Amino acid sequence: MKRIAFLILSVAIFSACNDRATDLNKDIAVQVSVKEVASKSIEKFISTTGTVNPVKTVDVKSEVAGKYHLQINPVTGRKFALGDFVKEGTEIIAFEDKEYENNIKIKSQELSLQISQQGFDKQQSLYEKGGVTLSDVKKAEIDLINAKYAYEDALYRLAKLKIKAPFSGTITSLNHYTEKTRVEAASPLFGIMDYSKLLMEINLAEKNIASVKTGQKVKIVNYTIPGDTLSGVLAQISPAINSETRSFKAVININNSKLLLRPGMFAKGEIIVAKADSSIVIPKDIILSKQNGNIVFVVNKGLAEERVVQFGLENPKEVQIVSGLEEKDRLVIKGFETLRNRSKIKIVK
Repeated sequence: MKRIAFLILSVAIFSACNDRATDLNKDIAVQVSVKEVASKSIEKFISTTGTVNPVKTVDVKSEVAGKYHLQINPVTGRKFALGDFVKEGTEIIAFEDKEYENNIKIKSQELSLQISQQGFDKQQSLYEKGGVTLSDVKKAEIDLINAKYAYEDALYRLAKLKIKAPFSGTITSLNHYTEKTRVEAASPLFGIMDYSKLLMEINLAEKNIASVKTGQKVKIVNYTIPGDTLSGVLAQISPAINSETRSFKAVININNSKLLLRPGMFAKGEIIVAKADSSIVIPKDIILSKQNGNIVFVVNKGLAEERVVQFGLENPKEVQIVSGLEEKDRLVIKGFETLRNRSKIKIVK
């Protein structure tokens, strides 16, 4: 009997201690950080990746044979080299071939054009005075046209000796030839690239085909440009779905005017498919999922108040709240993990 009485007394004492500990815990304030809810914009986007490539690139070959002469870059004062920026029409390489030039007979073609022009003018003047027939004027006109074609063809053939940049860009390859040695026709000379505008071919999941359309803005980021974002636009979308990968192809045009991205780099794109302005937007990582829904905590009279929230637009980091929160609510952003409804809290920075 004494032993039973001792056990009963021990249980009573233990229970009393637990009750006092529980009451004590109720008085302990949980340290939290808060932030006032304010309106901002949110964008819903589809993330994708791909390799960027230049819109303009070309490998130039010689059209005729001749002695090779690499020209001086007027900007650097030295011969053209890899990485040099050149403007459209800049002469980079010149060929020398006297026999080729003589066969063109550019001076003779120029004189023939002048003579044909004089002959046509004379026949036209005589026709106005009644001195020749219309047929004579037409024959003179035909001679003039043929002379123009012959002269223009001579200029075109002569221009093949001067190899110029077809567009403004950067020299990406420059084949080495010994100065003044003969280089045959169709020999590779140099490559030029304009990467101020880039394109990125991407593959998107089939589920996104109804969300994307041409003209949508795209944010482009790369690890080499931290803190900087380039702008792009979804320019092309294939209507065909790949039956094996369940994806479809699309092309993004990128504005790279500052030349921050280099061709061949791997980049990440965020296709903006929806946007909401002046909305309540909160971080996703402060939302708790419970049986009664998605909840957050706000501060109300020194206590934590549980709020069930409804979502609108979402992206990987943030979510739009369409109900459950109002502007100027004090939202708990740190220390919320152990909170319960009406928990006592202490706000810290």
